[in-house]
Amino acid sequence: MVSDSTPLILAVTGASGSFYAKALAEKIIKRGLSLHLLISRTAPEVFQKETGSSMDQWLEELSSTGMVTLESLGNLGASISSGSYLTRGMIIAPCSMGTLGRIAAGISGNLIERAADVCLKERRRLVLLTRESPLSAIHLENMLRLTHAGGVIMPPVPAFYTLPKNLSDIVDYTAERVMDMMGLPSEDIPRWSPGGDSEND
Repeated sequence: MVSDSTPLILAVTGASGSFYAKALAEKIIKRGLSLHLLISRTAPEVFQKETGSSMDQWLEELSSTGMVTLESLGNLGASISSGSYLTRGMIIAPCSMGTLGRIAAGISGNLIERAADVCLKERRRLVLLTRESPLSAIHLENMLRLTHAGGVIMPPVPAFYTLPKNLSDIVDYTAERVMDMMGLPSEDIPRWSPGGDSEND
């Protein structure tokens, strides 16, 4: 049974979109939840290019909270590789097409893929912030296959009706929508109001 102390898994691949991983990790910790963090081999280079800061420094800051367990990608004996270890589910942000394809094929070549496979077999929430454009038929077929298996394909599409003022607003809104999907809604998120009485009008 999921409780307030049940951890969440966040995986970061080498696709573009490091800001989403950063925002999600910080929101999860801010809400007092422990986090199992997985970093792909190419993610640090992309993180450096997109954020202008070192991933090692970011990981050090996260570790200082005492809420984060940094998992080794090759450790298939980690707790999160077993369905008997309870988690709230898993977010992959950003999710590359390579990672998507291997999960869709049931391949567990590293801990990201194995943890995702566990979430699917245990019927836990698996949210993938897929990053690619345009999409090939192979990408679309993999997305459909994962959706049928219980995964949630969630490309980080901006909600312009919120009238974002900067990049941070766009990233933050998507991160909060992901938190919604994980059953962790926030009252701070602007929500659509067709009657014209939303806080953004």
